[in-house]
Amino acid sequence: MAVGLKTGPIFYIIGTGSFLQAFFSTIAYRLEENKWGSKFPNLMNGLYNGEIEANESKWVLDELKIIKQELSNFAPDKVIWDIDDLTKLPPWGDNISKTITNLSNYFVTSDGKQLLDVFENALQDSIAIKKSIKIQ
Repeated sequence: MAVGLKTGPIFYIIGTGSFLQAFFSTIAYRLEENKWGSKFPNLMNGLYNGEIEANESKWVLDELKIIKQELSNFAPDKVIWDIDDLTKLPPWGDNISKTITNLSNYFVTSDGKQLLDVFENALQDSIAIKKSIKIQ
């Protein structure tokens, strides 16, 4: 079953749960020194663990800008598939598109969109329609 972001009546598809977990695992391990939520608490603790209100979406957008910039400093082979088991690898191994040049563009949704862009769009819509947002 696919997971995604839901705000009001709008659902943004992401992909599998393990794919989304890899995104969060990579952030925690690579950008937060393996201390989940220490640098990006609104995304990593707030949104990941449930639901955030529309007025909190702005904070997550601010964090995403930093995340995107910092992930661009890591090669695609630095992806963390599961922070609880660092030996796990993506199901596709290292067979990735040549358009993936770093971790900021590594995560592509099941319908071919950049995951960071999907998060950004969903959060902007949350603010615009004044509805909470959650992972579902």
